[in-house]
Amino acid sequence: MSTQADYCLLPTSAKEAMLAKFEERVNQALAAAPPSKDWVKKALHRQGSGRCPVRIKRHSVDVVLRYGDALADLFCQYPDDIVSIIPYDISIGYQLPDKQPRINPVEVLTLDAQWTDEWGTRWGHAFGGCGATPVDYPLKDWAGLDEYLAQQVPDPRAPGRLDPAVRLLGLHAATKYCMGIVHLVLFERLHAIRGMENVFTDFYEYEPEMRRLLDAISSYLLELLRYWGEIGADAVFLTDDWGSQTSLMISPVMWRRFFKPYYTRIFAEAHRLGMDVIFHSCGNVTAIVDDLIEAGMDVLDPVQPGAMDIDEVARRFGGRCSFAAAVDVQHLLSHGSPQDVRDGVRRVKDTLGRPFGGGLLVGPANVITPEIPFENLQALFEVAHEG
Repeated sequence: MSTQADYCLLPTSAKEAMLAKFEERVNQALAAAPPSKDWVKKALHRQGSGRCPVRIKRHSVDVVLRYGDALADLFCQYPDDIVSIIPYDISIGYQLPDKQPRINPVEVLTLDAQWTDEWGTRWGHAFGGCGATPVDYPLKDWAGLDEYLAQQVPDPRAPGRLDPAVRLLGLHAATKYCMGIVHLVLFERLHAIRGMENVFTDFYEYEPEMRRLLDAISSYLLELLRYWGEIGADAVFLTDDWGSQTSLMISPVMWRRFFKPYYTRIFAEAHRLGMDVIFHSCGNVTAIVDDLIEAGMDVLDPVQPGAMDIDEVARRFGGRCSFAAAVDVQHLLSHGSPQDVRDGVRRVKDTLGRPFGGGLLVGPANVITPEIPFENLQALFEVAHEG
């Protein structure tokens, strides 16, 4: 295992080799694990028995670089029950094979760097940090909307866009439940294009323009879902963070007016294609869970401790949708003891999973980052996979 100073200063080629080795080992372990597709699907529709399914492979690049083979050993000993497929990084987007200069994901996500994604958003990563943040936006003035829609919205059928997913589905789809991950669905894509401050005023001052942009984003997404359906994904994992630590970022009334119709169409299209909908939204989104269920959501991800009350969530929504990723990262995994972690994971399963036909995808509520003690990760893996 490395210290932060050790892995941050490695050459990019060494980091790439470590990450490739990790992925190879984890995929080999998944392929060798017993078939689980059918029982996972039943559990996520609250018809399971025995233990709840597990998805722990939700981590930053940095945590693999820090813990290396030791972390791979855990994934090999305790393989996930779901194959999570991310064909390209959230902040980089797809790069055509002939794109020059190319953005090296390992380099930009581990060093000081800035780059522009396929939607025109400028992203930045700080050395020693985890993940990337938008730093500039392509549509700061609505006067450029026509040009943006004509020239910048990506092609969801761009040649090769889902080639990495096709390869993983070829390896796992016959025996494992596979979900395709689509980041920045509507609201997150909107503020990656316009900037968060602008978006909050757009609801009031530029509704027609915002609806035109949302229509274009939605059309892109619907076609991308058709692509995922054609290549054989069992589910789509759609991300749109709506919650602060205490509440929704806009009023539920406004959310229903602007966004619920889009989600209803998107979820219906996924179902038409034979895929479940696992909807990711960080923070306290209690106010719209009923609406998401009505729109067709199958699994809510995450039930975020510290932001949502898991007992209230179980009481109000248990049996109507399934849940995912309710193991607290901010406090429990980062600062608790291994025994705290064991107790916390068991409580989550007993509250959100076992009473509802195993309808809980056990895992961390946020991305696993390198400051989490390795002993706590060991406890998470062990207890998540208990019967």
